[in-house]
Amino acid sequence: MKSPNTPQTATLSELCVSDYVELMWLMLQQSEPDDYVMATGITTTVRDFITMVFKEAGITLKWEGEGVGEKGINTADGSVPVEIDPHYFRPAEVDLLIGDPSKAKEKLGWEPKVQLPELIKMMVAHDIRLAQREVHLKEGGYKTENYYE
Repeated sequence: MKSPNTPQTATLSELCVSDYVELMWLMLQQSEPDDYVMATGITTTVRDFITMVFKEAGITLKWEGEGVGEKGINTADGSVPVEIDPHYFRPAEVDLLIGDPSKAKEKLGWEPKVQLPELIKMMVAHDIRLAQREVHLKEGGYKTENYYE
């Protein structure tokens, strides 16, 4: 049996929605339909992605353990904000997720404008705003839903 991907080994490739929309628009401007790969051509491990996200939020992680026992530990207080839950493993995980956008670049002149660090910065800022709003609502006596499960 193949061992499951963990943050150390699993990879991902992220693309900002504005880059997707621009590429879709460029595709629709063509006189003939064609197939294009919407991707950055860059991949990162889930572990590195998680580390970057927490760093953007002001939290430094150190990683301990291996496989499903791997944990991300907050270096400031020793808490464990990141643990592996096999429930979320994909049944048919691939070893490498990376797309080749060269055709879109050559035929349409398209290149992604938002790189991963900037995308992470936008995502974390958005989530912090949502969390602040939720705290404000709870302090005002309003019930909030758990949107995170």
